Amino acid sequence: MAVGPAATVGNSADGFIHLVDPNRKWYNNKRLIILHAWLVLLLITASTNGYDGSLMNSLQSMGQWTDFFHNPQGGTLGLLNAIQNIGSLAGYPFAPYLSDGIGRRPSIWIGAVCMLAGAALQTACMNIHQFIGARFLLGFGLSIASNAAPMLVTEVSYPTYRPQFTSLYNTLWYSGNIIASWTAFGTANINNHWSWRIPSLLQAIPSVFQFFLIWFVPESPRFLISKGKEQQALHILAYYHADGDEQDPLVQYEFQEIKTAIRIDQETQKNVGWKALVATKGNRRRMLIIVAIAWFSQWSGNGLVSYYLNKVFDTIGITDHSIQLLITGILAIWNLCWAVFASFQVERWGRRFLFLTSGAGMLLFFTLQTICSAQYAIHKTQSAAHAVIAFIFLFYAFYDLAFTPLIVSYTLEILPYSLRAKGFNVFNFTISVALIFNQYVNPIALKNIAWKYYIVYCAWLAFELAFLYFFIVETKGRTLEETAALFDGEELTQLQQATAAVVSEVRHEDYDEKSSDPGLKA
Repeated sequence: MAVGPAATVGNSADGFIHLVDPNRKWYNNKRLIILHAWLVLLLITASTNGYDGSLMNSLQSMGQWTDFFHNPQGGTLGLLNAIQNIGSLAGYPFAPYLSDGIGRRPSIWIGAVCMLAGAALQTACMNIHQFIGARFLLGFGLSIASNAAPMLVTEVSYPTYRPQFTSLYNTLWYSGNIIASWTAFGTANINNHWSWRIPSLLQAIPSVFQFFLIWFVPESPRFLISKGKEQQALHILAYYHADGDEQDPLVQYEFQEIKTAIRIDQETQKNVGWKALVATKGNRRRMLIIVAIAWFSQWSGNGLVSYYLNKVFDTIGITDHSIQLLITGILAIWNLCWAVFASFQVERWGRRFLFLTSGAGMLLFFTLQTICSAQYAIHKTQSAAHAVIAFIFLFYAFYDLAFTPLIVSYTLEILPYSLRAKGFNVFNFTISVALIFNQYVNPIALKNIAWKYYIVYCAWLAFELAFLYFFIVETKGRTLEETAALFDGEELTQLQQATAAVVSEVRHEDYDEKSSDPGLKA
């Protein structure tokens, strides 16, 4: 894949890599294992989101659900799919202030409470109005939890595992997708209302775990330092990143770098308030990239599959509900496998390579999907219909290389701490707007012009690929603060100078005296 001008930035990996204890691995260190268990508790926030997205797709293929709600069509169907995102829009004004004001953990707990209430109402609802209200509550709670959870993942992760764990956050959308798809496939054989009430009830499981366990998760050291609780932040960094050694070189490097980055922002006041998102050239570039990849993630043709796959099936002659549900379930497993694979390649292949490969592959296979859809619509060629299914799977393989694992992790790592909650809120807001637009427009367009609507996405995918080529910056091999400072040259220099003196003489060999016991370390 060709490398454009946007990729010509230096790599400062040596800034912290030589400080990492080579004996401390994710599988042989008790405290890292515990930390990663808490990170999984945060990652399942994305599972809730994926469960809900797939659940609506599955319910629309379920006769018991359509009969109970009198076969919703047109605008009503669009509202049913869009209301969760409308609820998210209602929660966005509160999300960043909660995350930055009371902390990441309390925000996740508040979101879990709202989602539990929504799941309970959806399970017990007796009419379409209650169902709509339940989905609004789910969206409201999800907007608060999904603002705080991925930030906490990226801010407490061990540096060498941060890219992979943050990439796994959005990837686990598909874990919820899989559970919902196969649960609905199984309960579809129940000949009463519980065929759709059971999947609605199971939606609450991730929120139940978060409701009870979130207080055991360490708070973000960056949040604590921003509130003047430096000793508490240092203790958390040391406990999980160095077995409690507060003088560990890596811990001191992280601690000094975080303090320096937050101090620079506070002294210059350049990253304070909403206006700061567009106040400097670096911030404007950040926001352009963030808004673009958020919109691309929902406007690459994938929205047709995520929420209206049954309508796509109808256009190519696959109308059996069992077959539709089966293909939906298999597609979810396929997506998870590719997204997890890509999540573990982010540091090896780099973000830019993955984005460009993803964009090129999506353009190719969505174009072929359009051609085959047209062949079936015009000539009723069965082989063309089967090819559409194959190209949907291949399209998603390339989508999952970047637009599943990277959109959240890349957004979070290019934002400085003081703008992270607000900037990430803009990212989530953009996704909701794109989803609402898709969910109202897609069913109308598919009904009126069928396969011809795909041509719009082919042209848009070509634009996406050009944008990615010129604007995506490579970020691999950097700490969170160094990555965010890439867009502000002077700040990156200050960070490197301020932290270099603390650990300037430390190398791998300094860890030789530490225990290299292959067993679990305390």
